[in-house]
Amino acid sequence: MAKTTFETESGAKVFGLLAEFTNPHTLTEGAKKIRDAGFKKWDTHAPFPVHEMEESMGIVGKSIAPMMFVIGCAALFGVGGGYLLQWVININYEIVVQGKPTASAWEPFVPVTFELGILCTAFGALLSMLAFNGLPRHHHPLFSSDDFLRATDDGFFISVEAADDKFDPDETRKLLADAGATNIELIED
Repeated sequence: MAKTTFETESGAKVFGLLAEFTNPHTLTEGAKKIRDAGFKKWDTHAPFPVHEMEESMGIVGKSIAPMMFVIGCAALFGVGGGYLLQWVININYEIVVQGKPTASAWEPFVPVTFELGILCTAFGALLSMLAFNGLPRHHHPLFSSDDFLRATDDGFFISVEAADDKFDPDETRKLLADAGATNIELIED
């Protein structure tokens, strides 16, 4: 079944609906109603962390295993690469220390190995966070709403995307109004 695309009267594609709520409590209650209605592509926006929001949105216990795998691989790459780099250099440019054979002791290799492991772990965490969050995204359709600019100051919002299978402009608007939204705006893509 093909996904229905919605358009405004002017022919612009619809991104979704943006609903404003008066305070964090009404926002969490609205999020529970959206979650219970079965929507999958929606988000909440608030100027500060709302502590019950994860439970209200139903995202508690989501797996971060793919991101941890990427970070672990980056750490192993850094540790292995750091040790291998020093080992190859020590074979090609042999420095005899205290009469010991070349590469007989691993202890001198620990600081560089550790530091490269930490460096690659940090880059792995940063890059995987950017990839899993879909960043960088320089423009988002919600930025076209003048009301949404208050999301970083004193506004509490829920945005429901038109790409969601359960999205219907009229039914979703009614659901958001029943959830306690004070202002509902159609956002064009």
